[in-house]
Amino acid sequence: MAAMKKLLAVLTAAFFVNSATPPGAGAETHHVVGGDRGWDVDSDISSWSAGRSFRVGDKIWFAYSAAHGNVVELRSQEEYEACDVSNFTRMYTDGIDIVALNGEGIRYFASSEQESCKKGLKLHVQVQAQAQQNSETTEDERTNDVSVADSAAAPSTPSTSSPPHTPISYITLTLFLFMLGLTYWIS
Repeated sequence: MAAMKKLLAVLTAAFFVNSATPPGAGAETHHVVGGDRGWDVDSDISSWSAGRSFRVGDKIWFAYSAAHGNVVELRSQEEYEACDVSNFTRMYTDGIDIVALNGEGIRYFASSEQESCKKGLKLHVQVQAQAQQNSETTEDERTNDVSVADSAAAPSTPSTSSPPHTPISYITLTLFLFMLGLTYWIS
């Protein structure tokens, strides 16, 4: 029951934060790590992140089963490459974690389970400066994530699919997050 309440709180907060942002006030993109599969050993995290742009102000969402390990943020590229998860800077344990990208630079995330990390369950994020208002966004970026400026008319939730954003994709994501929450609640 607590997991269901947490899921509802996350979705409600995302809706209110995104609906309170005035159109054109700077794009904020929500990236669901791993897409439809989420943060999972069977996800191809490196392919998911290839070519994706992360900017200051964006948020990355980790959706995973806490029963199979947590997400840790690592200090260095060396720890990331070696999957040395013993000296992390932060551990995320909720099963649905939202990480704000508040500054430029490289951030390293990995599964708290070293074997899962070695199987590819890790992510490095190069956070770039905020895009200028008139800068162009690639079609790939536009179809894989939700930008607050682009979604002012609809309740904003993170995108996990690559088709253009329609009300159906929001319904699909809502159902995905509901089912993920239900899974955590049952287990």
